[in-house]
Amino acid sequence: MHPILVQFGSFSIKTYGFLIATGFLLGITLAVSEAKRLDYNPQIILDLSFYIIVGAIVGSRLFYIATNLSYYIQNPLDMFKVWQGGLVFFGGFILSFAICIWMIKRNQLSIWKTLDLFAPSLAVGVFFGRLGCFSAGCCYGKPCSLAWAVTFTNPESLARLHVPLHPSQLYSSLGALITFLILFAFRKRKSFDGQLCLMWMFFYSGFRSIIELFRGDVRGDLWFGHYATSQILAWLLVVGSVVMFLILKKRKT
Repeated sequence: MHPILVQFGSFSIKTYGFLIATGFLLGITLAVSEAKRLDYNPQIILDLSFYIIVGAIVGSRLFYIATNLSYYIQNPLDMFKVWQGGLVFFGGFILSFAICIWMIKRNQLSIWKTLDLFAPSLAVGVFFGRLGCFSAGCCYGKPCSLAWAVTFTNPESLARLHVPLHPSQLYSSLGALITFLILFAFRKRKSFDGQLCLMWMFFYSGFRSIIELFRGDVRGDLWFGHYATSQILAWLLVVGSVVMFLILKKRKT
């Protein structure tokens, strides 16, 4: 909606980047606060957060490139133009998750307890990240005539212009906010380690699988001509989170 936050001559600060950075900063602050509450070493959590951020950025970009490979083979330099959009959350999640597990084992921490610690921070990051998408116009929705439809008019926007669209980015932000409030309320009342992590996975993937139905942007090749890769992954994670939830709950019992 407003791709450029501040501009001084040829220098500008993109709203997308500012909101992404805000989400990272607040997420890290919350994780460190939780670390102190759980008697974790805050420095270890800060180190983990750094590697998670790097993994999230690199993984999300690589996943986007992989799902649009034919374009980037013809335009290889565009791989580095992150400011034009093209970050897929699931790609960042997969790589940062793998790095996080490696770091947790390296520091001899409890895997599920540490993942629970980061779960509310993930919801915060998604909330601000999708607001960033809304400001840039990426991840836009399909045309609609609903009262809350949004029309992008800024020529710098990545969305379709002058067409009322579903605010799919705001749908995602709302889902992340709901998820955060639930996780934050349950963080002191969880019944087993891993509960918050799996709750985040279930809610995020559940919301994502629904919101994908309202997306109108190009998301690479479609499975069976209808389903985006992110939608398939969301379904798999919904099922996986439920199965793991039942397994861990049974073990605790």
